[in-house]
Amino acid sequence: MRGVIGKYPSSDGNGEVGGANGIIKSNRKCRDVVFLVLFIAFWIAMIVNSSFGFNQGNPLRLNFGLDYKGNVCGGNHKDFNLHELELKYYVNPNQVYQSGLKNSGVKLSNARTICLLDCPIPSEDSLNWVCDYPEGDIRISLDDWIDMNYDYFADLTPELRNTSLQLQGPCYPVIFPSVNVYWTCQFIDRPSNVSLTHWKQMNGVNIDDNMVIDKSIHNSINARSSVLKRYVADVGKSWPVLIVCGGLLPLFLSLLWLLMIRHFVTAMPWVTVFFFNGLIISVTMFYYLKAGWIGHDAISPIIGEHDPYYHVSAREQHHIRAAAFLMTCVMIVAVLSSIAIVRRILMATSVLKVAAKVIGEVHALIIFPVVPYLILAVFYMFWLSAALNLFSSGQIVRNDCSTNCCAYDLKAKRVSCDDCCGYSIHYTPHIGASILFHLFGCYWATQFIIACSSTVIAGSVASYYWTRGQSSTTIPFLPVFSSMKLLMRYSLGSVAIGSLIVSFVESTRFILEAVRRRLKVADIMPESWIKRMMFYTSRFCLKCIELTVKSVNRNAYIMVSKNSTYIFILQMGGRGVISDKWSMRVLWLTAIGSAVGLYMVAVERQTQNREKMLAEALRAAEADANNT
Repeated sequence: MRGVIGKYPSSDGNGEVGGANGIIKSNRKCRDVVFLVLFIAFWIAMIVNSSFGFNQGNPLRLNFGLDYKGNVCGGNHKDFNLHELELKYYVNPNQVYQSGLKNSGVKLSNARTICLLDCPIPSEDSLNWVCDYPEGDIRISLDDWIDMNYDYFADLTPELRNTSLQLQGPCYPVIFPSVNVYWTCQFIDRPSNVSLTHWKQMNGVNIDDNMVIDKSIHNSINARSSVLKRYVADVGKSWPVLIVCGGLLPLFLSLLWLLMIRHFVTAMPWVTVFFFNGLIISVTMFYYLKAGWIGHDAISPIIGEHDPYYHVSAREQHHIRAAAFLMTCVMIVAVLSSIAIVRRILMATSVLKVAAKVIGEVHALIIFPVVPYLILAVFYMFWLSAALNLFSSGQIVRNDCSTNCCAYDLKAKRVSCDDCCGYSIHYTPHIGASILFHLFGCYWATQFIIACSSTVIAGSVASYYWTRGQSSTTIPFLPVFSSMKLLMRYSLGSVAIGSLIVSFVESTRFILEAVRRRLKVADIMPESWIKRMMFYTSRFCLKCIELTVKSVNRNAYIMVSKNSTYIFILQMGGRGVISDKWSMRVLWLTAIGSAVGLYMVAVERQTQNREKMLAEALRAAEADANNT
């Protein structure tokens, strides 16, 4: 099949002139088939990888904790339906206190927890209790247990009351008030004097009331892994906002923008700049509002009503302040740049006039963006759902601990000291690899769909551009559909390899940025100024590589839509893509510079690790010598 290219002969002699109108025709062939097969295999692997997440994952684990039986709070389990019981509560305050002490050997993950409907508070005139789930000889339903405020201490036998006074269950006293901080009841280090007095009058064991009990739970909530899980869970809970603000509204505005270009081309550059700056300023003010710098609507980690005089800090608050500062810098740069490029905006008007003419001739270009939008929308819904399940696809296992603790087992009807360890979610290495593969799949699939759109638009515009506005029977009547047909038949392999290169560069830069931050936090930095310079310039080099590859691919897709050339040939300096030899030299120079910089960092880290291991071995030897 011969595809129509344009009206004037090509300078490289590859085109064939035929007909009275001098239309150039090119022998098209299907290129880069190997990479198309690779992309198909990649999608099969994505489906298999996602099915593993759907089978093993439970997104509830990202937000809610585990109880003393290993059940996820807020879930429906075989023994108990905990659908309404979403809050994790630590029933034994002494275990929480001991987990906050240094060298105690007690971890907070092994403290006894239970799922509740709300955080219990001490009574003003008596002693409240939180008892284990009703089972064994406690013959009440779970709903009745909730209605009794989790307290059936009055119905216990003298033996069970005595074990409860020893903090061995099945009931535990409510001494400290608590608030709901990200679905975990965090103790406030102000014990109730009334409850503590009643506890001592009943000859209960000593309860430590140091402020360590507050910091222990707070540190667990603020752990990096917990914050990451909450961010991932927030994406799953905010799907209505994502659909409206991240999907429907941008689609409506983009179509409106294309229509306005068609009819109000002269004013569109100024309208676009005005609304862009207005949007940047609005987003910045929104971050100021949520950071607490404006008004009284700052975000708070405490969920629900609480004492206004009690404040809890969280990493998310620091992140929102950092985002507000970053948006301030972006706002200043955007406004100043808009003022500085006034002449460029005037030049953009002539460019938009040509675009308006193209839209006027090729009407399908207004509707075509809906196609990749719908494809991306379906893909992102599938991808986000699979991501939530992959991030929560670990196995719930009992911890291996050496904690000396005992608890009463209502089913066994005895105090058990063998299985007092808590539960945690164990992530195997292959789960981490699955998550990384899933993230890379998002990069590649997104870049592939964007590349297909660029190729279709380039082929559609070419039909109008090369006829110079004149009608021709050889030019297709519906150029958008003709360009989509040519893409599906000849260029999918070229698009697959082009998007793969961009995805590889972006994902590599993301991973190296994460490594760089870890090195900075661990205070593992090169000592010599040369290595430091290479360490910091490698970041700039990677960004240059990414921008260069994106620019090369964008031009390569245009050439692919023209004559189906191998995209590798185009990317490595083909005519019309990189005409200047120095462009390729700069690209290779940045790549080599980045590699050398990263090599320097790796060597420096290996050297410092060896020195650290040697120092630890010397300290151990000195300690053994002093002991002998």
